[in-house]
Amino acid sequence: MAFSSVSSMLDACKQSGHPLYEVILESDLAESGLTRAESEAEMHRLWGVMCATSAGYCGADRSMSGYAGGDAAKVAQAAGEGRLYADGYFAEVIAEALKTAECNACMKRIVAAPTAGSCGVLPAVLLPLFRAGRADEDAVCRALYVAAGFGQVVAARATLAGAEGGCQAEVGAASAMAAAALTVLKNGTPEQAAEAFAMALTNLEGLVCDPVAGLVEIPCVKRNVIGAMNAVSAADMALAGVVGHIPADEVIDAMAEVGNAMSHELRETGIGGLAGTPTGCKIRDAVTRGFDTP
Repeated sequence: MAFSSVSSMLDACKQSGHPLYEVILESDLAESGLTRAESEAEMHRLWGVMCATSAGYCGADRSMSGYAGGDAAKVAQAAGEGRLYADGYFAEVIAEALKTAECNACMKRIVAAPTAGSCGVLPAVLLPLFRAGRADEDAVCRALYVAAGFGQVVAARATLAGAEGGCQAEVGAASAMAAAALTVLKNGTPEQAAEAFAMALTNLEGLVCDPVAGLVEIPCVKRNVIGAMNAVSAADMALAGVVGHIPADEVIDAMAEVGNAMSHELRETGIGGLAGTPTGCKIRDAVTRGFDTP
């Protein structure tokens, strides 16, 4: 995709009169050399993987460290028993975010969206709508093109890597991409999608990447939940006409600035933040001993 700014995507929509997903798809086709049929088939394939990841979740599975797995099943059971504040769509979003992130930790097949560490956010907000018949597969895939377009701009202007920009670049970007996708799925305008994206990314600006024991488990799995729930709230605000006042491109640039200012201990090194707490160090030592055991 050739876009290096959100503003240029919005301008292309105005000039062509095409919907946002179409502008992003056309740009991708021009750059990739794929036919429309080939590109759409690949997007449907990726959506199929997201669906299969969720369907293949097993609450009994645990990661090699033993610190990830089973939480999505707990949430689903508690929701079914009426023990949670969240119910319906929101309870499903929480459970689905945990499902995919846990599958990643358990070395199962996932879609990096945009990264493995943030893989649970997009499927979490889309799968419940799809299953409830509130969005068909074609509509979901159009929304995924929108998410991809915004993600590409983040990659071009900043980074999607926690090692470069902290978790704001992973879960933050995923959340913003999901917010934009949800907005267009509800027939929001391109401008509203950009507002949703900007507000979601703003809400997670400064989020550090501090994986305990260097694993994509603690706190990464649960951060997928906050990314998903943040996406829903940002989309709803944008659809209601709420604005964040700072344009999307400037939010991305600010995220890049904040990421560059982070110390290396807070950028995926497993040294600072939660990883450096007394309990985090104990977990690291226990995991290291376990992995060293023949």
